[in-house]
Amino acid sequence: MFRFPAKTLAAALLGAALLFNPADARSVRDIKGNAVEIPDQVNRIADLWPANNQVVLLLGGADKLVGTVEAIHKRPWFAKVYPRIKKVPALSNGSSVQSESLLAARPDVVLLSQPSMQQQVKQAGLKTVLVNFQTYDGLKKTVSITADVIGGKAPQIAKQYNAELDANIRLVSERTKAIPTAQKPLVLHISDGSNLRKIDGGRSIVGDWIRIAGGRTALPDTANLAEVPMEEIVKANPDIVIIGGRNAAQAIAKIRKDPSWQSIKAVKNNRLHANPGGTFGWDRYSAEGALQVLWAGKLFHPERFRDVDIAAKTQAFYKKYYRYDLSKSDAQRIIQGLDPQ
Repeated sequence: MFRFPAKTLAAALLGAALLFNPADARSVRDIKGNAVEIPDQVNRIADLWPANNQVVLLLGGADKLVGTVEAIHKRPWFAKVYPRIKKVPALSNGSSVQSESLLAARPDVVLLSQPSMQQQVKQAGLKTVLVNFQTYDGLKKTVSITADVIGGKAPQIAKQYNAELDANIRLVSERTKAIPTAQKPLVLHISDGSNLRKIDGGRSIVGDWIRIAGGRTALPDTANLAEVPMEEIVKANPDIVIIGGRNAAQAIAKIRKDPSWQSIKAVKNNRLHANPGGTFGWDRYSAEGALQVLWAGKLFHPERFRDVDIAAKTQAFYKKYYRYDLSKSDAQRIIQGLDPQ
């Protein structure tokens, strides 16, 4: 639970009143369309949604981060691309916030995804902007909102990124739209290797990229991060199984040994795949979702994407948006869902 001690809260409210001058403010709109008054010049950002730290990095605003979350400290590719993140205090574990540390960080704006947490942070007089998404349109909107908060060149980068995301989706859609249903593989996406029955069904962004890439979603009426009985997975009998998270390799090894999985086509035909993951996993709340649709298209229908070099695309993305020269071998490790060596 997120609570500010009374004395700390009073001091924070006074400090916020002294520091924030409405005459030097500008307005941005959050993911729900609510107008938020923020300082005209934002120099200090606390980002309490793990996925959105990646968006801040992509938009060139990472040097403004004065607060992050534990999940980002656990992303080794993020630290490899942007080593300073190790020195940015982790102010949240995803479910609670270190209130006094957040106040001490003196952020101009706090970015977060949970309305309940937002209300608590606002009580301290801190400026909050809600960001979140479950669709590609939501991803583009979140990128644009975050760019508006950062300011400077960030809105221009956001437009460039959103155009590239749209172009990749359009490319894959054009190449897969005429594929007969019978030739579209049935795909199961497991959210994380720590729980092989927690899946992402058709009513999620995962279901969206599976369809765009010319696949069919196993359990199409199931939503995001849903735990299902093993019997439903066996009944679905997917042609391909993709595992998200950083422990996918161990999960694949476990599936191969587990008797309850042996009747499934994907296991019989060795179609078990780790989902790529770099500064953030490509499959879910990720700006690198712009690469996910290309990867999935090539995975499902390699003959239609022979000209698409996913490693080269990954290198180009990291150079363009993270200002980082990614080696070919490191790009391959990201594609394989592996940590840096």
